[in-house]
Amino acid sequence: MGGLRGLAFAAAAAWVLQAAPATADLRAKLPGGGHARIQLVFRQGVQVESARLPRRFLAARSGPWAAFQDLTPEGRLWALKALFPEDRWLAGEVRHRVRWPELESVWLMSALFVGHGQHYDKLQAANPALPEKLRAGDVWIIPRALLAKELGGAGQARMDRSQPEDDLDDEARVAAYRALLTFGEDAQGRYAAYPMRKGEALYTSVVMRYTDRVDPKGVNDLALLIARRSGIDDVRSIQPGQIIRIPVEYLADPFQTEGSTALAEEREVRAEVRRTPKVDAGPKLKGLRIVLDAGHGGVDRGASANGVWESDFVYDIAMRVRRLLEQETEAVVSSTIRYPGLGFNVRETIKAPSSRAEILTTPPFANDGESPNAVSVHLRWVLANDLFASFSRTGDPRKTLFISFHADSLHPTARGTMVYVPGASGVPASFALGDRRAARVKEMRDGSRVRFTPKERLQSEARSRLFSETLLKALRTDEVPIHANRPIRNVIQRGGRSFVPAVIRYNAAAAKVLVEVANLTNEDDVLNLKDPEFRERYAGAVVKAIRAYFRS
Repeated sequence: MGGLRGLAFAAAAAWVLQAAPATADLRAKLPGGGHARIQLVFRQGVQVESARLPRRFLAARSGPWAAFQDLTPEGRLWALKALFPEDRWLAGEVRHRVRWPELESVWLMSALFVGHGQHYDKLQAANPALPEKLRAGDVWIIPRALLAKELGGAGQARMDRSQPEDDLDDEARVAAYRALLTFGEDAQGRYAAYPMRKGEALYTSVVMRYTDRVDPKGVNDLALLIARRSGIDDVRSIQPGQIIRIPVEYLADPFQTEGSTALAEEREVRAEVRRTPKVDAGPKLKGLRIVLDAGHGGVDRGASANGVWESDFVYDIAMRVRRLLEQETEAVVSSTIRYPGLGFNVRETIKAPSSRAEILTTPPFANDGESPNAVSVHLRWVLANDLFASFSRTGDPRKTLFISFHADSLHPTARGTMVYVPGASGVPASFALGDRRAARVKEMRDGSRVRFTPKERLQSEARSRLFSETLLKALRTDEVPIHANRPIRNVIQRGGRSFVPAVIRYNAAAAKVLVEVANLTNEDDVLNLKDPEFRERYAGAVVKAIRAYFRS
């Protein structure tokens, strides 16, 4: 462990465990004298009182409290030893004793000691006798091979981004995943057999890749079912080469059996994507009509986890996209929603949920909880359709784009952006919004009834997929995390049902997408969302994607 291992800093004896939110708060002794407060916050991690720290402990200054990732290697080691004075730092491993089971988790342990929370499965594999639910006094072994290099370890753990499919476009990636399957049948029915590869996990590399489930309960339940179907007693004991049997009825459309209707429809959409020409709007995007939607708002905060809620953060990204488009292009841009106290302005710091929001119909519809949330959702596509109808009377209807920004609450191993497009088979031939799910607004006259031919439904999915591919390419270029395995999907599977979100299902735009910017149960995604520089970079990537999509 070198010189770092020789550092031994004692923490002050007094510490406080608070409630709501649960926090361990203590004063830790600094080398050379003095003390600094250090906190372990439930689902947020470690933060240290930065003003009192030696300069050599800080890699970056970000206000009165420094996050763990803002500390230098020496500062991180000091923080860990201050928080966990009973840990033993040995030559070949660290023996971590659980001190606060209410605050600690295997994910957090992995983030602090290994370097990333997504290596939690490797940490569990190194401690097979210990339960995932932590208990005070349990001793977890962090082998030197897993321990982060800056803490004196070998630093061998890597993000699961090493498979050959990672750099392929969506169609080629799905084809490569399909090629890994073989199909069979036994006494329990038909199944797809998948051989696990090194570094893969059942949750991510099987369930979230080959099925449409991404929500925590759905992923966990199906992983256990598949494990039993495959004769596996402990999902942490799966070795490379283990054959996983996935019941055919759970497979997503691209992985269904030959001759199935679902696979035929998937291939028809892919063929339509290949023959769909691009539409050129020039470098200034002249003649382009864009509608931006930020999910939820007002009393509806959307998903929430790790101290972050959906509504305000995606609203800020949408407003940054709006600002950049208005400053840099000649596109006509509208928003479906506005926060009256904020307008269309952006924020560097988002401290609390905004209490007021209104859908920009005529008159505006307050999202105040007086009407069901479904009314707000439906009015967004009604408003967008009314705007597109007015535009299409004189403009090119192919030059219409709708983007709805969201943040999901998925299985915590999922990270990065996922994009939903309107699956052709999930869009009705016609639909009219009834009075019970609507409001008395002018836009209901022209925007509340839709009719789509089979060709239009196919074209809609194809153009939306093309834009999604362009968006993901721009995000990757700007080093924004992308959901692994299948980041473009045409259906949401949740609570036992599959559906296309209404905001894009009934939308008349030529291309329309619902963008899940991040996963709020993933701590790294949350740190990104909190960072205004990340939100600005994300918005910039969206604008780059729009430019690239509307250019021949």
